[in-house]
Amino acid sequence: MAEQIFHDHPTDHGHTAKWYASRIAIYGILIFWTIVCLFPIYWTITTSFKLAPNVMQGHMVPFVDFEPAWKGWESLGLSPRLIGQESTVREEFMKRFTNSAITSVSASLLAVILGTTAAYGLSRFRYKFGFMRNPDISFFFLSQLILPPVVLALPFLVLYRSLDLLDTRIGLILLYTLTVLPIVIWIMRDQFQSIPVELEEAALVDGLSIWGAFLTIVLPIALPGMVAAFILSLVLTWNEYFFAALLTSTDAKTLPVMVASQTGSQGINWWAMAALSTAAILPLIVIGVVLERYIIKGMAAGAVK
Repeated sequence: MAEQIFHDHPTDHGHTAKWYASRIAIYGILIFWTIVCLFPIYWTITTSFKLAPNVMQGHMVPFVDFEPAWKGWESLGLSPRLIGQESTVREEFMKRFTNSAITSVSASLLAVILGTTAAYGLSRFRYKFGFMRNPDISFFFLSQLILPPVVLALPFLVLYRSLDLLDTRIGLILLYTLTVLPIVIWIMRDQFQSIPVELEEAALVDGLSIWGAFLTIVLPIALPGMVAAFILSLVLTWNEYFFAALLTSTDAKTLPVMVASQTGSQGINWWAMAALSTAAILPLIVIGVVLERYIIKGMAAGAVK
């Protein structure tokens, strides 16, 4: 017995060493990738507290390479010294922030409502439109993402001018809804396909209508997917720049347009741009952290059937 134990020990030790080595390698890769993903956010936040020499010299670590200052936030009227005073720049920032919030949230909600109903129909009913069937219709929605936005520039300019929708929030909301709708449809279609049809059949036997079964049985189960689709739509519409710059001039301009305006003939105002970018991404970070579990459940549900 003693001899057997002596021979088994090195083998167990070898398995343990391999297990620890694999774990170290996995976590090392994950930590490295986390640093790569978070570094742009770190760089943006620290740049908002730098002076011009610190930006040009590439100083990175606060209190080590440079002494943090409020120059970037003062340019927006958001520093502790100016927060209690009137500031036209701060009013302009709040106006652009409000425009971004209203247009992105409204467009995302509208896209989730329309996309959820469309995805439910494609997953539960059979459609025929000429030679197109359900898979063809689903691919048609996805194919809209292939079209470059610049191709739509002239048609939308002409259309919005004739409808008096230029430089309006409602114009951006309708356009943003159209751009993110295909993504919502595909996410929600996978969600509904992962839900057993027998649940709805049992509800119909109990006397519920199709809409009743959809609202009371299916929709609560698909809620994580709806939240994930909403957050993805919110991120895409919040960061959209091309159409916001093309179709707005004064009243409906959004934050991305204001961030881009920090570049001029005299160079780039790095600290002001960094402060603007930090203020723009903070709401998305908060939403992502608060709704993280819904995002994970929503993205994973369609892959597990």
